[in-house]
Amino acid sequence: MLDTQSLCYASATCLLFSKCAKDPMCYANLDLTTLVPKVNNAVVATMIQRAGKGLRSLKLGVVPSAATSLGSCPPFVCTIRNAIVEVPNFSWNDKRSRQGRESSILTRCCLSPLSGDGGAPGALLRKLHLYNIERMDNASLGAALSACPSLLDLEIVGLHVELRQTLMSVSANCHLIERLFFESSKTGRDDSLKAQTCFELVNNCPHLTSLSLRGFKLHDCKVRVLVKGFRKLKYVDFSTSYSITGNFLRNLGSCNGGNLLEVLILRDCMHLKEMEVARLLTAILAGDFKLLVHLDISNREGLASEADWYHRCYNSSIMPTKQVLEARPDMCLVAEYPSAEGSYIETFDADMNSEISLPSQLSSHTSDGSIFMSTSESSYNSDQGSGNEDGQDANYVIYEESSDEIDFLSL
Repeated sequence: MLDTQSLCYASATCLLFSKCAKDPMCYANLDLTTLVPKVNNAVVATMIQRAGKGLRSLKLGVVPSAATSLGSCPPFVCTIRNAIVEVPNFSWNDKRSRQGRESSILTRCCLSPLSGDGGAPGALLRKLHLYNIERMDNASLGAALSACPSLLDLEIVGLHVELRQTLMSVSANCHLIERLFFESSKTGRDDSLKAQTCFELVNNCPHLTSLSLRGFKLHDCKVRVLVKGFRKLKYVDFSTSYSITGNFLRNLGSCNGGNLLEVLILRDCMHLKEMEVARLLTAILAGDFKLLVHLDISNREGLASEADWYHRCYNSSIMPTKQVLEARPDMCLVAEYPSAEGSYIETFDADMNSEISLPSQLSSHTSDGSIFMSTSESSYNSDQGSGNEDGQDANYVIYEESSDEIDFLSL
């Protein structure tokens, strides 16, 4: 019944507790997320080895401190007494020397234990959440997913891996998956997704009910294949994605795939057009999207005009927002746009305290763009190219090590 951190503390208490804590059932749900890099490959391997074929959930990586207020338990921090202190000013030499140290750095091989012992640890894994593991690459992630055929829930934030390669791995190995959350570490630069990859994902993963692809360069024709193809899809989040105009929504609410949508989030999509949003709201008034209970069409830069996306619309007269709220009082419609001075104003927002039963993702920290940001911060001022420039050193932070770390390998 203990979380991973408490389990390790208990196992260090005495020989009796240490013996009890070696029961594989204690390690079925591993949460090795940290506020700072404090978990290495050896710790991960030890924990997975102890869980064996009983491993069901694994959370790994570095998460922002803001996320802890919404979590059920604090991230795994390997310290006892001394507080971890951030060093705000560091030199390039300090940074390089820190990067060379392996004591508390997860490498691309950190998930290889899932394939150990004939693949037993990963065989029955249901949930895999990975956060800001800078050294993870496409091949290593693909190898890990190949060891997880029973995976139902995959969440990836801030990894330097391509969208196309990742979806190909999911399509080839995770046929039971129900929830996929993937946030790019290079906002607007990953243009790797191909139509064929979309078709394969739809055909091989028919049980998907929740799809979040945030910060990628997504074209409407490919997005339509995904949304229309998944027959059980209820939750969609394409926040901060580039190239989406909203064209994929046309005639979607009355067909298989779109008619089951309960949550649709298009927040801060740079190229989302005012006219397409107006068409969407008109379709809702006409009776489409009957199950939709949450729609977010907010945009920090305003919506793009029909003729030129550089021309932004902040106060639309063609979107029947008020009519939709009147016709669908059960729907939470969020439409926040900047005022003339550039500050944000909330134009329309249904009562968030109403008794609407939303999918659990809405209460999850990852559904809030302000919480789980990757190491490369999402920004509209970032490069809009489609290259794969490596920006993993952009926001590297140095932390002072505690003198009272627990040696988890000795537990």
